[in-house]
Amino acid sequence: MTNMKKLSLFAITWPLFIESSLQMFMRTSDTFMVSHVSDGAVAAVGVSNQLIIFTFLLLQVISAGSAIVISQYLGAGKTEDVRRYAAGAISLNFVFGLLVSGVIVIFSKSLLGLFGLEGPMLGQAQVFLSIVGGALFIQAVNLTISSITQVHGYTRYTMMVSIGMNLLNLTGNYLFIFGPFGFPKLGVPGVAISAVCSQLIGLLVYCLILRKIVRLRLSLRDFIKGRLADLKKILSIGIPTAGNQLVYSISQLATTYFITSLGAEMLSTRIYTQNIMYFIMVLAISLGRGTQIIIGRLVGAGEQEAAYRQLFRSLALSLFLSLACVTLIVLFREHLLGIFTSDPQIIALGAVLLTMGFLLEPARCLNIVIGEALRATGDARFIVMTGVCVIWGLCVPLTYMMGIHWGYGLVGMWAVFVMDEGLRGLLLLYRWRSRAWEKKVLVTREEKTSTAAM
Repeated sequence: MTNMKKLSLFAITWPLFIESSLQMFMRTSDTFMVSHVSDGAVAAVGVSNQLIIFTFLLLQVISAGSAIVISQYLGAGKTEDVRRYAAGAISLNFVFGLLVSGVIVIFSKSLLGLFGLEGPMLGQAQVFLSIVGGALFIQAVNLTISSITQVHGYTRYTMMVSIGMNLLNLTGNYLFIFGPFGFPKLGVPGVAISAVCSQLIGLLVYCLILRKIVRLRLSLRDFIKGRLADLKKILSIGIPTAGNQLVYSISQLATTYFITSLGAEMLSTRIYTQNIMYFIMVLAISLGRGTQIIIGRLVGAGEQEAAYRQLFRSLALSLFLSLACVTLIVLFREHLLGIFTSDPQIIALGAVLLTMGFLLEPARCLNIVIGEALRATGDARFIVMTGVCVIWGLCVPLTYMMGIHWGYGLVGMWAVFVMDEGLRGLLLLYRWRSRAWEKKVLVTREEKTSTAAM
């Protein structure tokens, strides 16, 4: 357990916080720079990114499952199996990424047509989606290698890669949107090209880190050969893990469709507000991911009581920091919204939505931190079942009723979001306190089977 002693929540989390912040900053910077093209361009990129995020979640099936499996094996001291799982996850996600990229490129126009985009806005969205979506296989490999690196405890290295990718992306955006030094002003296509180039360079660096820092020297043979049992174990965790996020993402696509029917102004308000709220979410996200790494190691080592207590320490810290962040955002809400737009109606409505973060973000903390802890133990199916029942059985229909049918617009929809996050968070808290997750640990079950066979 020497590896376990070297890990602490702070040491793991602060690089994850920086990395997640930079990922959110990349989205925000894209929106900010595209806003200099037109509000229509913002809406086009915003809708395209909803689809990109949706497909990105599909790619997390493999990376999320492999991260949890590898984390438990590291905790159990079975490092000889880590290499096998890592190679299988990378090769599988690469192939899956190629398939997803092809579907996005071929059906880009049809997918965007579902959101009612027309004319120039549809054309801009299609170009952006075809370029960025066609390179999703690069993101698939990046996502997998990053997860493998993080569960080994090398979160600082994935943070540094994110810094580099962000700098490259920002530079490319500036060159292609504003056209200095004779560069062509490509607008939306330029933003897409910049994103893909930064991802490709990031992939090259990730490969070096995997080999030189993590010291997983994988050969071509390692990627080709694989065991069906390994794949089943990864998917048994990965599918329900990504399934909950997929359920949530599909609900966001439905919500985007509802908002689109309210007009481009409402859609832009939602996009600007979300970009600011991403920076509130990043605290819970980073603490949740750090908690997942530590709890995965603990349950793999058979230290269930320590894992149980760790969740509550992480949750208390996450709630405190998120509320502090919400307070800062609300104090400067109009100035922050003014960075993106000068429309007084958008600023006024966006300010109301940001203020509702005092209710939304604590509830979201429960979901993120407790959800990551449950996934680390292997108890992922309960999360997706909760998501399906609450989100689609209650919240999506209610979002339509509040926002469209009863005419409360975005404010009504935000009220439903608060209810959704709060209800699911309380259900996950009940699950953790029941300690039913102790029966889901992967390595423990395997060790019992191996012992019985001997």
